[in-house]
Amino acid sequence: MLTNIYRFKMNIFKKIFGHQDDAEDQEKNVSKSQYTPDINTPVDELFTINFKNNGGKFIYCSSMNEVHDNFENILEENDWFENEVKCFDSRLFHFLDENRLEYKNVTNPTFFFTPCENLIADEGSILFSSKQLKQYKIDELPTNIIVFASTSQLTMTKGDSLRNIKNKYDKEYPTNITAIKYFEKTKEEDFLHYGSCHKNLYLILLEDL
Repeated sequence: MLTNIYRFKMNIFKKIFGHQDDAEDQEKNVSKSQYTPDINTPVDELFTINFKNNGGKFIYCSSMNEVHDNFENILEENDWFENEVKCFDSRLFHFLDENRLEYKNVTNPTFFFTPCENLIADEGSILFSSKQLKQYKIDELPTNIIVFASTSQLTMTKGDSLRNIKNKYDKEYPTNITAIKYFEKTKEEDFLHYGSCHKNLYLILLEDL
């Protein structure tokens, strides 16, 4: 089983998941962040609450060894060993090679393994661009996604993320900028979910601050 998926070492993550004495206070915090988030809430806390509320699966890691271990745990939990994987970033290929996952000329990938541009706290969403997605639209990617990101990529709003992209790439501004916000299929689609594409998404977050 994926034993480390909700075991975090940072105090802020412990505070959010299962380490508060008053369950009613936790429920109140989640509800508040979903509809009228407190602007004074720290960015890491706000992202974690909203991302979890959107259905995302969150794994905090304090070292690269933990990243490797938790990546293998995800594979074991879902029986994804020796499957095909869509992955465009050569910096991630060693994860796939270590676990005998095929990523060259694949035709039926089980999951998409990728970095991202930023993590957006007030939405609990993950922002991507053509640097990660190439020309693919979200609905053209596998339903299962594993994202590898770091705490330095946390931003408060989508506007902050877009400014970061502009500063990061300068003259080579990427295209296909899009965010994934919904990580589980809703039973009844409301106007907020209309036309959205849900993904079964795991976020492996490395502490680098």
